[in-house]
Amino acid sequence: MLETLLLAIALMLIMEGMFPFVFPTAWRDTFRRIAERPPHHIRIGGLIAMVLGLILLLIAT
Repeated sequence: MLETLLLAIALMLIMEGMFPFVFPTAWRDTFRRIAERPPHHIRIGGLIAMVLGLILLLIAT
């Protein structure tokens, strides 16, 4: 179980790091635009990401 959790965290970190590594300027601009959004828009985006993650997790298992 711990090995699977560490693998999932490692893959997440790799995926999270790819965009700023390859496109640092675009990543900064995108992050700035997201930060300017109202909090409820950011929450909705987070909720959508969590639901998609759960769906993928259910499909994969």
